[in-house]
Amino acid sequence: MEMPQPNPEILMRKNTVLARLRQVLPSDAIIHDEAETRAYECDALTAYKCPPMLAVLPSNTQEVSDVLRICHQEGVPVVPRGAGTSLAGGALPTADCVILGVARMNEVLETDYDNRFIRVQTGRTNLSVTGAVEAEDFFYAPDPSSQLACAIAGNIAMNSGGAHCLKYGVTTNNLLGVTMVMMDGSVVEFGGAYLDAGGLDLLGLICGSEGQLGVVTEATLRILRKPEGARPVLMGFSDNEVAGQCVSDIIKSGILPVAIEFMDRLCIEACENFAQAGYPECEALLIVEVEGSEAEIDSQLSKIIEIAKRHNPVELRQSQSEDESARIWLGRKSAFGAMGQINDYMCLDGTIPVSSLPYVLRRIGELSEEYGLDVGNVFHAGDGNMHPLILFDANKPGDLEKCEEFGAEILKLCVDAGGCLTGEHGVGIEKRDLMTHQYSPQDLEAQMQVKDVFDPSWLLNPAKVFPLSVSEARREAQIAAE
Repeated sequence: MEMPQPNPEILMRKNTVLARLRQVLPSDAIIHDEAETRAYECDALTAYKCPPMLAVLPSNTQEVSDVLRICHQEGVPVVPRGAGTSLAGGALPTADCVILGVARMNEVLETDYDNRFIRVQTGRTNLSVTGAVEAEDFFYAPDPSSQLACAIAGNIAMNSGGAHCLKYGVTTNNLLGVTMVMMDGSVVEFGGAYLDAGGLDLLGLICGSEGQLGVVTEATLRILRKPEGARPVLMGFSDNEVAGQCVSDIIKSGILPVAIEFMDRLCIEACENFAQAGYPECEALLIVEVEGSEAEIDSQLSKIIEIAKRHNPVELRQSQSEDESARIWLGRKSAFGAMGQINDYMCLDGTIPVSSLPYVLRRIGELSEEYGLDVGNVFHAGDGNMHPLILFDANKPGDLEKCEEFGAEILKLCVDAGGCLTGEHGVGIEKRDLMTHQYSPQDLEAQMQVKDVFDPSWLLNPAKVFPLSVSEARREAQIAAE
């Protein structure tokens, strides 16, 4: 079979940009061979693929600035990429774009234990930030399930959270400052090595902006002292709704666990087979963890267990050792990989009020029957950040489309219940055409006006976040005005 011929216009532009990039980057930092660029054709939302025109791997802020300046002058779109773990298509390329990966930018630049911060290049992985400070009994709080692989750049772009965000917050609550490169190559700084900067909260604007406003190359992160101890308790229930009501009651009581995680039977069985975590046989499982001194842990858990007993749990078991606690969390953090052994799936992350958990879980079950597709529920129950995993067969014609329709209904359900389309995965391409369900035309216009200021030519991370027809019209209008 003959290979498809490259678009002549893209090929001409590629040769021009490639020649200029070779003047500012080492040869091994530029990936231009068609076969090699396929490594960047998708992120963790693998249902959609498109090889980029080129990929570059700069090593510092100056090289990022040089790349963006050249692409800006040549009118070439740029897609920033962390570790490619995005589940929303946030790093999906276009055929005419340059992928700008930050994987080589992984250095620790400064550590200050007295003032409790660390400054790193944003290609550094989430878990390795804690690894850099744990010898001094510090840690970095945000802990997404992909923390072994995901990069701080992507965490900032999507405002990632993790299992322990109930107590410690998500990335925006632990981000003190950034160095960011604008599309024209100019370098700007927001925030710094202190809790709150004066003036406009531009740092809050950058965190969660999904690569629409600039490329963050360095980040100053808050580090915390490790707690004296922590202990999880497993709670098994005979019904998803009952488990959801238990979560709501724990939160209403005023107790603040460090984490409340939920798994249904499908996820429990997959995770147990994968990690041998000792999970009970039940329909719904809660992992509730508290931390502090032994006296604090005992006091908090006694109150939580008392609440749980009102819901007739089929099992209630506290961890008895550090090894058992580690296995309990290994099972939860392995959920996405474990479910992948069962079937293809699409992972969502709509967020809802905790009080709506029983209703939303029941409605997801009803939708599962209507669409004829199984759903595994695993999520951060404490803050209502849901992660329904819709199982489908990628090789069965029509199954992906049915899965997408089902997913859209779940996300609309989250919004209608008083929540939002995304908690930490971002909008990307997955939810861009659902933005009109959450935001009015006026809301979207205000958001796009912000992008106009930071990226007037609309070259950064194209075709993401905003409904495609709207964003393309905006981009074409800006090009015509230049």
